[in-house]
Amino acid sequence: MSVEETPADEQGKLAYTIIQSLLDGHEKLGDLLVLMAHAIDEDTLKALAGTMQWEAYLDSKRELEQTKARIDEFITRLKAHENA
Repeated sequence: MSVEETPADEQGKLAYTIIQSLLDGHEKLGDLLVLMAHAIDEDTLKALAGTMQWEAYLDSKRELEQTKARIDEFITRLKAHENA
């Protein structure tokens, strides 16, 4: 028996795809930064790591880990709703 999707279901799925796309982009940015860090000399890397921008990036990565847990919960709720 299939359940017809409600506008809320459609919005939930759209929200998920948007969030997942943003997370993927952030992860790829992190991968690029690691690659770039290997390509620059040690003094430049130390100077970069001491900036407010680098600290903000690290804070963002920590927040992203919490966001991933929230997305997992979101997916669990969507699936439970679909199966109800």
